[in-house]
Amino acid sequence: MIKFATHLTLLSLSTALISSYAYAEVFSPFKDSDGNTKWQYVANFSSSVLILTLLVVSIFLFIAHRRAARSNRELIEIKADLEDRVSRRTASLESTTLQLANREAYIKSIVDSMPIMLIGLNKNMEITQWNHVAEAITGRPFDTIAGMNLWEAYPTITLTQEQVEGVLDSKKTTTIKHGQRDQYYFDITLYALTEQEETGIVILVDDITKQMKAENKLVERNKMSAMGELASAMAHDINVPLQSITHSLSIIQQQTSQIPEAQKQLITPILNKAQKSGVQATATVQNLLDFSASHQGKKQSTHIAQILDHSIELANSLYAQPNGLSFHGIALNRNYADDVPSVPCYASEMQQVFLRLFRHAFYALCEQANGTGFVPVINVEVGNFYDSVWIKIQHNGSALSAEEQQDIFEPFFYNTTNARGCAVEQRLSYSHFIITDHHKGQIAVTSEHAGETTFHIQLPLK
Repeated sequence: MIKFATHLTLLSLSTALISSYAYAEVFSPFKDSDGNTKWQYVANFSSSVLILTLLVVSIFLFIAHRRAARSNRELIEIKADLEDRVSRRTASLESTTLQLANREAYIKSIVDSMPIMLIGLNKNMEITQWNHVAEAITGRPFDTIAGMNLWEAYPTITLTQEQVEGVLDSKKTTTIKHGQRDQYYFDITLYALTEQEETGIVILVDDITKQMKAENKLVERNKMSAMGELASAMAHDINVPLQSITHSLSIIQQQTSQIPEAQKQLITPILNKAQKSGVQATATVQNLLDFSASHQGKKQSTHIAQILDHSIELANSLYAQPNGLSFHGIALNRNYADDVPSVPCYASEMQQVFLRLFRHAFYALCEQANGTGFVPVINVEVGNFYDSVWIKIQHNGSALSAEEQQDIFEPFFYNTTNARGCAVEQRLSYSHFIITDHHKGQIAVTSEHAGETTFHIQLPLK
């Protein structure tokens, strides 16, 4: 259209120039011999020229219209194609966005429904993930701690920054076990994410307290059953040669009346000591038999003071060192409250607990008795407080170190290579199991280097 208008303009200008410069020549055919203009001829010629001009213009306009229509159709097709592409691309993006949103929601649902605490950290130790369990345990919603340092948001977590940085540097998955016997157990697993820059590490804190308690209970029960069978067999096996030795000693003692008095004075102390050791061995055998039957029967309401007194009598027969301290030679103070009610318990099991505690006290006193001027003392107290009976057994023998206090209630196979820990033969894991599992009570120990070690036992009345 622009080209056509340009051509038309040029044609008009050319016509005007030709008209101005050749007016006479152009109109000379329309004049007669007198020089007068034949206007009829001029009008006819002008009309013809105008008609031809309009025809040419119409042809050009028709061609331009066809071209414009074709271009318009092409533009409409291009527009429709572009709109279709945009529509399909938009639908694809919406579908992808929906899928991503669904996957993100699905992953978040999985993370939130996990029964363990999940914490995500970036390389700066700032929190990027925090599931519902973490919110429930800490009491802090994710919105309030996002971007905070882990130890500012959760100061009581049993992890150090050095441990987390070590996993980030090594890129190795690490599991850290943390727990306290019969109270809580946790598995803390750290995963380093090497292909993700936004989150540097994931921390999973799994509370396995119920699982570990169930496993420990099963192990202890199996161990008790096996130990009961072993104790019974050992008691019978020891009792046979022991009876023979005791019988032989009785025969020898009867025959000492026939030997000279000088030899008799030498032999008699030896025989008395041997008979005393025989009595002690017999008491040990009987205690093994009692131990083998301790897990049988039902709970009975019993006064703790009676069990303690009987345990002290057995300790007098069981614990003695050759040419050294004996249990009956220790100053033993009993302080029993008058209003202590009876406790539902397994009397034979509680007797084994008290015997083990008296044994521990006896050997601690023997170790301390090597010094001069030492007076061994054991204090036994029984009282009640609200809905529980409390028992304290205190001695002034060698104190327990912090490591020994930590190990004393652990099983014999636990931490046996630690030279600073409690010796295996002095551990009280069986006593701990009887108190905490069979009687739903508590047992603890406190020890001072000044020479006072106290075992605290709490037994519920119900």
